[in-house]
Amino acid sequence: MDEVFKALADPTRRTLLDALYAEDGQTLTALEQRVAMSRFGVMKHLKVLEEAHLVVTRRRGREKLHFLNPVPIRLVHDRWVSKYAEPWAATLTGLKRHMEEDVMEKIYEIYIKTTPERLWEAITDPEQRRTYAFGVALDTDWSVGSTYVATSPRADGPLSRGENLEVDPPHRLVQSMTALWSEEVEAEGTSRVTWEIEQVGDSCLLTVTHDQLRDGAHGELYGGWPMILSGLKTLLETGEQLTTPGSLRYT
Repeated sequence: MDEVFKALADPTRRTLLDALYAEDGQTLTALEQRVAMSRFGVMKHLKVLEEAHLVVTRRRGREKLHFLNPVPIRLVHDRWVSKYAEPWAATLTGLKRHMEEDVMEKIYEIYIKTTPERLWEAITDPEQRRTYAFGVALDTDWSVGSTYVATSPRADGPLSRGENLEVDPPHRLVQSMTALWSEEVEAEGTSRVTWEIEQVGDSCLLTVTHDQLRDGAHGELYGGWPMILSGLKTLLETGEQLTTPGSLRYT
């Protein structure tokens, strides 16, 4: 968190984050237009933001795109703010990004002190998943090509469904997803969620990519990821459960 506060302390870096909040997935050239400084200066600020994991980069052909990662800010919120105030609306943590062919993609990164095997188990075990994913578990056999249904005893019906597209424990899981908890999200159709686990020392870097979303898709489809990943980190590192109202929605 020291790196996060250091990164946020500089007004230029906050301006760059504001620019990515307004339009995610920008090149260095595009971000240069947002601040009155040299290209080298912008690169230095982006490096600080990347080291704090507030910015994630991805290659798209010859371009290097920069994306805002809201998870560290969510962790700061959960540590202090959520004890005294209602959690942020999910749509405020969803970050708009315009992509090719009118689709958008959301990328979330978080470091968790655990092993790949333990992290994979927490992602795929129904009862553990309920403790950090709004009380929702997946019913599936986790084989490639099989289907899954997301359910909760306290929900009126299935909350989502999809197919297991890739299953490579304990490294990579790719699933299609059709949300069912309201008519608005169901009308958005099918998107895709990719979980990638990379061991880094005694910890794991977990990257969740939610893509194939319609440009301007309903914020409920992706806005809950920061809280889910914060809950997963809390569970594995402390054995405890987040108690923010959103985390407990179906528990």
